Amino acid sequence: MISPNSASSQSGSRTRVKICGITREQDALAAAHAGADALGFVFYPPSPRAVNAERAAELCRVLPPFVERVGLFVDASASEVQAVLDIVPLSLIQFHGDESAEFCEQFATPYIKAIRVGGDTDDVSQQMQDHKAALGFLLDTYQKGVPGGTGKTFDWSKIPADIDKPLTLAGGLEVDNVNQAITEVTPYAVDVSGGVELSAGIKDPEKIKRFMQAVTNCGR
Repeated sequence: MISPNSASSQSGSRTRVKICGITREQDALAAAHAGADALGFVFYPPSPRAVNAERAAELCRVLPPFVERVGLFVDASASEVQAVLDIVPLSLIQFHGDESAEFCEQFATPYIKAIRVGGDTDDVSQQMQDHKAALGFLLDTYQKGVPGGTGKTFDWSKIPADIDKPLTLAGGLEVDNVNQAITEVTPYAVDVSGGVELSAGIKDPEKIKRFMQAVTNCGR
């Protein structure tokens, strides 16, 4: 399951970290100051971590340089996605629903495609083939009727061995299992949300620090 682009396979380089579901300035700054490489903003209204475009733009303005700003969408319309892009300086889009490659590729902003693993008919490799223009893929836990944020891990042995683009691992990651996840999967990046929270959408700066330290220690 080792990708040729895995950060952990490169000497002296740690696995990248995305902290998703940012809703507050203090959480955005805590994540950035702890060394997070990317922050995720959820544009999916049913989520308890959702923000609107105006709020996300405010949060982006407090960030220091060199922190990626990722917008998460779930089967939004093209006009809804573009309305956010017109206001929020996103550096990357994360499509987390059933979006086609044609849909994802119509925007000027690069994207990664999320794929849920663990359903009755896993077609991870096929979905990757269908989205050839994606910069990378994020693998999350399948739960019927829930597009993400389940707080549960999936069977990592189901990850295809021939992934040729950067892989982000998500789904139930926290301080106590991220070391094992990185060791077994060697992803390019890990994505955490609930694992560093006090409650949905409210991050814990101490959990963020501990998570970042655990990831850093994996590269030593």
